[in-house]
Amino acid sequence: MLSVVFFRTAAGNEPVLDWLRNLAVDDRRILGEDLRTVQIGWPIGMPLCRSLGAGLYEVRSDITDKRIARLIFFQSGDGIVIVEGFIKKTQATPKDVLDLARKRKSEYEQAERELKKRAKKP
Repeated sequence: MLSVVFFRTAAGNEPVLDWLRNLAVDDRRILGEDLRTVQIGWPIGMPLCRSLGAGLYEVRSDITDKRIARLIFFQSGDGIVIVEGFIKKTQATPKDVLDLARKRKSEYEQAERELKKRAKKP
């Protein structure tokens, strides 16, 4: 089973986790169940997951009140890193959401490279 990591900013904030905590309990439960299905069954395709390109994927969840939520993630080693979450309001994923997800992915990968560099130094 894959581990799950939530993106953390340089200041230590976890914006996706904060967003999730502000959702209703039933919505969090649905998202949690869908995320667990991805953890156990990865790689998994439609209708639960879809590739967004550039190594990003979305978990597609139908939450309460006929709303649709998405968690955007990428795979890193034995885990997945959740970089964005949002309630879908249009058919296409908004460009600003994708741009932010790509930026966070890049920041995470850069931080991982820096950690590996430091670990190699005597």
